[in-house]
Amino acid sequence: MSDDLEINVSLIAIGLLVVYHLIFLTVVRYKPLCTAIGRTNYMRAIWVEFVTTQQKDILAVQTVRNWTMAATFLASTSIVIGLGIVNFALTTGKSIGNTPYLSFISHDPPGIWHLKLLLLAFDFFFAFFNFTLTIRYYNHASFQLNIPLGIQSLQSIINVVKFGANYYTLGMRCYYISIPLSLWLFGGFWFLLGTLLLILVLYRLDRPFEELELPLRSPYGQFNETP
Repeated sequence: MSDDLEINVSLIAIGLLVVYHLIFLTVVRYKPLCTAIGRTNYMRAIWVEFVTTQQKDILAVQTVRNWTMAATFLASTSIVIGLGIVNFALTTGKSIGNTPYLSFISHDPPGIWHLKLLLLAFDFFFAFFNFTLTIRYYNHASFQLNIPLGIQSLQSIINVVKFGANYYTLGMRCYYISIPLSLWLFGGFWFLLGTLLLILVLYRLDRPFEELELPLRSPYGQFNETP
């Protein structure tokens, strides 16, 4: 593949990812209940009200603990993978172009190939950052859920749980994006193919799986629209 074609195909793949997420963020902002993220945020708000008003302390702690354990595992995995990629990129040096067992992967110059590796490592580092923020917010939520509502507002608890869930979603999205970034090592066309497949999968995951009959307004004023 020529250098110009490689660059053009890679730019198309990056552009598709950016455009999809910009459109998705716009829908989440203005029509949240039309997305899976908006629906789950709405249900989390109802769950917070249930466990706080019905004194379900054990249920709340167990649920938050499970969320924290999942985020901890994913954070540990992402930082190990990211550091492993950085170590590989630094130890290969300038001999990557002459390495027989890697020559079939890509014909990029060593500098470009290392740049792709560093972008992949940055993706996992960003995932680690988001999962650690998830753990932070869930740790706050674990004791806020057990404090009487007279001392704090219900909306403050909902916001803490929602922030933790949103950072978890960002971390998982980094894992998804790592697939086309990994395929990019094989060439631009593989990167474009992986991007197209990922967008199709994300389009299905980002939509609600079923239509739910929701009230016109959330009891907490979080959402004002129906799907």
